[in-house]
Amino acid sequence: MKDFLLELRSEEIPARMQAGARAELEKLFRREMDAAGVAMGAVTVWSTPRRLALIARGLPTETQAVSEEAKGPPVGAPDQAVDGFCRKNKVTRDKLEVREVKGRETYFAVIDTPGRAVRDVLAEAIPAIIRDFAWPKSMRWGAASISTESMRWVRPLSGIVALLGDEVVECEVHGVTSGAVTLGHRFHHSGDITIGDADDYAVKLRAAHVIVDHQERAALIREGAARVASEAGLSLVEDEGLVVENAGLTEWPIPLLGRFEEDFLEVPPETIQLTARVNQKYFVCEDAQGTLANAFICTANIEAADGGEAIVDGNRKVLAARLSDARFFWEVDQKKTLAQHAEGLKRITFHEKLGTVADKVERVAKLARWLVEEGIVTDSPLPGGEGPGVGVPTSQASNTHPQPLPSREGASLADMAEQAARLCKADLVTEMVGEFPELQGLMGGYYARAEGLPDAVADAIRDHYKPVGQGDEVPTAPVTVAVSLADKLDTLASFFAIDEKPTGSKDPFALRRAALAVIRLLDSNGIRLNLSTAHAELVEALYFSSEDKDGPSTGSGQAGQGDLLDFFADRLKVQQREAGVRHDLIDAVFALGGEDDLVRLLARVHALQSFMETEDGRNLLAGYKRAANILKKEGFDTPLNRRPGLDPGQGSSSGAQEEARSRLGGRDDDDGNGDAMPHTGEEDPLALVDDPDMKDIVAAQMDERKHHLDGKSLSYTPEPAEKALIDALDAAGPQAERAVEEERFADAMSALASLRKPIDDFFENVTVNDDDEAKRTARLGLLARFRNAVHQVADFGKIEG
Repeated sequence: MKDFLLELRSEEIPARMQAGARAELEKLFRREMDAAGVAMGAVTVWSTPRRLALIARGLPTETQAVSEEAKGPPVGAPDQAVDGFCRKNKVTRDKLEVREVKGRETYFAVIDTPGRAVRDVLAEAIPAIIRDFAWPKSMRWGAASISTESMRWVRPLSGIVALLGDEVVECEVHGVTSGAVTLGHRFHHSGDITIGDADDYAVKLRAAHVIVDHQERAALIREGAARVASEAGLSLVEDEGLVVENAGLTEWPIPLLGRFEEDFLEVPPETIQLTARVNQKYFVCEDAQGTLANAFICTANIEAADGGEAIVDGNRKVLAARLSDARFFWEVDQKKTLAQHAEGLKRITFHEKLGTVADKVERVAKLARWLVEEGIVTDSPLPGGEGPGVGVPTSQASNTHPQPLPSREGASLADMAEQAARLCKADLVTEMVGEFPELQGLMGGYYARAEGLPDAVADAIRDHYKPVGQGDEVPTAPVTVAVSLADKLDTLASFFAIDEKPTGSKDPFALRRAALAVIRLLDSNGIRLNLSTAHAELVEALYFSSEDKDGPSTGSGQAGQGDLLDFFADRLKVQQREAGVRHDLIDAVFALGGEDDLVRLLARVHALQSFMETEDGRNLLAGYKRAANILKKEGFDTPLNRRPGLDPGQGSSSGAQEEARSRLGGRDDDDGNGDAMPHTGEEDPLALVDDPDMKDIVAAQMDERKHHLDGKSLSYTPEPAEKALIDALDAAGPQAERAVEEERFADAMSALASLRKPIDDFFENVTVNDDDEAKRTARLGLLARFRNAVHQVADFGKIEG
């Protein structure tokens, strides 16, 4: 067994590409070895700005001989088929063997691959690895670059070290031949370094002031920067991304601390940190009070004779020039108010079908005020003392039109929400954000405070983009929540209205992220928002603000609403799956329909998950599925249409009655009794009882309700287990219904749990498909009643298991 060393040396590899290059090198090397059947031990990959290195342990000296068989065409097949089979397997026709397969003689090719020297395998693999290497950006060089067939690499390739044990693996790539010689640090070492084997590679390079292990360099930078800051009485502002980047820029890192003029601290600290980080790759420091200090830490690539004084002074001058630009932007931007800056948004197109950014701001402002005036976002704390609190319950909000909050505080909150919304995008046209787009929102907050706007408004402008990612902070201040929600909901509704929805892996407008942010805002703050109502408000604002009064969408608002609610459902499944919630339970709750209050929906899902983890839950699910299967087999999904007196051919033949009968027969009522009653949208479910077209059907409905579902009115004496299930449903159905209405979902589950034993006993002791039609019909109705009682909580048919 021998160890293999491969070093690919070139001009400077960009730091941002090195992690990907290490992964690519290991992937391609393993590909080549697997194809040749070479087993190996651990593989280590390192990188510096000037080299990629790979060490593979425990390679054999030779590959094993392999004998393979390939089945060919039958004897007597056309010559073209036999010759093609021979070419494919690189054998001549006289080498084919004939064997009997299922009574028919068939050709077989036996391919014997002898063992090969691993050194020869590696000699072929190295050019293939370099040729197939995928860089984000690459280049051609030299005279050969005039041809598009010439080799590409991130920077000109200058050297290859390839050693198997202590022997050179000879190969040549683009005029560069392999050997055992490499180079050390550009400034600290001159001359060639001859590598003996894989074990002395890192040692010899360290002696030449090159640390090849990128993780070791990162640790030196991390610890060294913290040390020099501490020695100056400061603390380092940790930045792991900057640590990795500096490790990719140096081969012999030396952290050095410098100072800049205190006058620059008048600029917002985030601007100073971003200027130092992005433009110069410097760390910044804080003093004992946690405020930004006039200090920076740069990472030199040499060990200077003067201790780094000249290096620090040169870096200080460059940083001072950058900070002067930042201070200029800061001062120029404050010569206008945010409202004046916002005028410039009229010149920025948000989307060709959705108008300008100013149009979007107008919609967001209206929605932010609406969220407060409807009582959806308030300044009342949640029961736990966190967050902006909730407004009117969703069930109430969907059927009523609350007036604006009457109190002075409520009106002030609405005014601040609208003001913050109108100014939240104003910093997009400032000089500072033009230079540093990462500061959008943040600079708006600073400018708002500088002109004396309320802190709540400034905070909302600063934080209205949050939460951006999964780990980002979720706002809780009411004004911020109102603006953040309005901004994201407008984005979603607008792009759905113009049919710009995410497809597959493509999501150019980050709508998936926006939906997840809305879900987190609602869930974390306990905000009871009816998404359908909010969508209607958004569509009205969107169409009203459009110059085309037919609206920006080619489809209807209602169709967009359905698509958007489905989109939220999909995003909710993704988010909750990461939180450990089963997707089928979310499906089970969504399947009930009409539920677009995410807070209530999640409360129901969590209660359902807890219930399904109990023995009662699992057994009730088994009983439900058995009942549902029986009902489906018997065609009892729409039982009303099967009952005597309700045949579509009987009674009035008017179109209105046919429609009414369809409405009654196609849905189950909400009282858990298994009968189909009309969903009129009115508060009273019998509001249409006086409708002439409904009279006969309602009367028949009432007769059937008495005949089939009241155990005392049955035409036969129910068996004990049957009577027990009727009694259990009489008790559990109303209990579960009240608990669901009052959003006590755990109590609703407990009520359903009481049905477990009665339904088990029913199936054990009662024959559902009795020969007596009256008994069979009544028992099927009882199972339908059980099914619908369960449906008050969730559609158990969607639950797996």
